[in-house]
Amino acid sequence: MRLNQATDYAFRMVLYLASLPEGTKITGAALAEKQNIPERFLLKIMRNLTAAGIMKSYRGVDGGFALQRSPEDITLFDVIEAVEGQTELQRCLHDISSCSRGCSGMCSIYNAFADIQRDLVTKLKAIDFAELARQESQLQAACGAAGDGPLEKAASNEL
Repeated sequence: MRLNQATDYAFRMVLYLASLPEGTKITGAALAEKQNIPERFLLKIMRNLTAAGIMKSYRGVDGGFALQRSPEDITLFDVIEAVEGQTELQRCLHDISSCSRGCSGMCSIYNAFADIQRDLVTKLKAIDFAELARQESQLQAACGAAGDGPLEKAASNEL
């Protein structure tokens, strides 16, 4: 399975919002700037995440976006499904009639990929954005403490 760029952006958007205090709203423009995502593309992705119940959209002067659910209740699987739709490793897992052998799910390759798909979905559903935000915070702290974080690199390039 190869995830597209929109899914990568969606991961970054949800992770960033998961790292903020719960209920924090941010404008699309601010989120696009902070995550280096083209704003028009970000807004398209936000529509998918909002339709899936992951994000909430606020209109008006104080509008913006926030997580609709707690980061503990949003998994990698949720975001993938919201952006990519239903994904399978092998075509026949979604449509048995696509089997060129006419086996209708009765072959060893189908069985192997069905097991792999089941394991992959289980793992993706087990990883939530609260845990990812905790890990990201620790990684950023370690990166900054080592003096090789993005801010330190940018500062050293300016000299």
